[in-house]
Amino acid sequence: MRTEPGRDVAEYRKIISRMNTSYIVCGTPGSGKSTYARQLAVARSATLLDIDTVTERLVRIALVQSGNSSDDRDSEYFKRTFREPIYETLFDIAEENLTFQDVVIVGPFTKEIKDPDWPSKLSAALGGSIEVHYVQCSPEIRRRRLARRGNARDLAKLNDWENYVQYYGDESPPVFEHVLVDGSNPD
Repeated sequence: MRTEPGRDVAEYRKIISRMNTSYIVCGTPGSGKSTYARQLAVARSATLLDIDTVTERLVRIALVQSGNSSDDRDSEYFKRTFREPIYETLFDIAEENLTFQDVVIVGPFTKEIKDPDWPSKLSAALGGSIEVHYVQCSPEIRRRRLARRGNARDLAKLNDWENYVQYYGDESPPVFEHVLVDGSNPD
C-alpha cells in the first residue's frame, strides 16, 4: 500500500476502519446468539467472527496439553488462563477485518456487559463504531437448545443446571445502550 509521506499502513487502516462498524452479539450459551449473528452478518454483508469458531481448536489442544478436559469452559482455570487471550484474539482479527467491512463478533461477554464504559473502550481499541446486540431467552429454552446441540462442552452445564443458571444471575442485559433481541424463536 502506498502512503503519503509521514503516514504508515497502520494509520491508514485506522482511518479506513472508522467507516465500518463492529456489531457485538452477546448473551448466555443457548440464547440464540450464533443464529442471530449469522443473520445479522448476512444482512450487513459483514465478516462473522464467532468466539467458538475462532478459538475452539486451539483451546481444546491447550486444555488437553495442560492436563485438563478439552471440554472445560466453566472452571476457574479456564477463565484465568484462556478468557483474556481468547477475547484479545477475537478483537485482533476483528480490527484487521474492519479495514474492509463491518464485523459481527459473537461471544458471551458476561463481564464486559456490566461495564458502562465497555463500548467506548472497545470503540477506541478497534477504531470504529460499536453496536451491541444482546440476545436473551428463558432458561428452559436455553437448556433445551444445549441438550439438542449435543456439544460435549455443554455437559457440565446441563449436569449442574441450577448452579449454572445461578452463575448468570438474573441475566440482566448490558448496562449501556444496546439492541435487545428476543432469542426465543426459532427453537
